Amino acid sequence: MIDNELLKILACPDTHQSLAEADAALLERINERISAGECTNVGGKKVEEPLEGGLVREDGKIVYPIRDSIPVLLVDEGISQD
Repeated sequence: MIDNELLKILACPDTHQSLAEADAALLERINERISAGECTNVGGKKVEEPLEGGLVREDGKIVYPIRDSIPVLLVDEGISQD
């Protein structure tokens, strides 16, 4: 979904850790939480739209959504995996 060359230069806006594309299993788990109304982002806002894709931080704790094929790399938009 994201060009490999672009992915090499993208980083978490908070910790500057590298990012990788989220796999289908992780996206499914997040989308299940969204469907159940149990998913909020780091900024505290309820996530209501399912993710089409995501970029997961190197430590696996935060996923940044991809919307309309564009990564949303804003700290508050990250979704915690804790």
